Amino acid sequence: MQADVETPDYLRDAKAAGIGGDERWSIVDHVAANPRAGDLIVGSGGARKIRFAAPGRGKSGGYRVVTYYGEDDLPVFLLNVFKKGDRVNLSKAEINALREELSHLAREYRQGVMRYVKGR
Repeated sequence: MQADVETPDYLRDAKAAGIGGDERWSIVDHVAANPRAGDLIVGSGGARKIRFAAPGRGKSGGYRVVTYYGEDDLPVFLLNVFKKGDRVNLSKAEINALREELSHLAREYRQGVMRYVKGR
């Protein structure tokens, strides 16, 4: 199992999509157990899109969760989630913005952890 980080954008999106507690934890558990699950988003710098079934509706009526797992010493970052009925894919502009964000994410996470460890 890999540690997960639910980003503020992911939490906001999950709330907007109506993803409740048990359902949210089910997604988190699946991603932690399968950090490399999902399809790579071409041009994103390593993000993946995972399909999840919505209760009673199957995968076609489910959610798309965007994750990033860089290396074994990093958690899996849950970045965004959207209902399949609302959209199927990220736009080219969103993929470009995601690539820019991911280029800094691992470094900034490690720096934050080191500041915390050194501060103790």
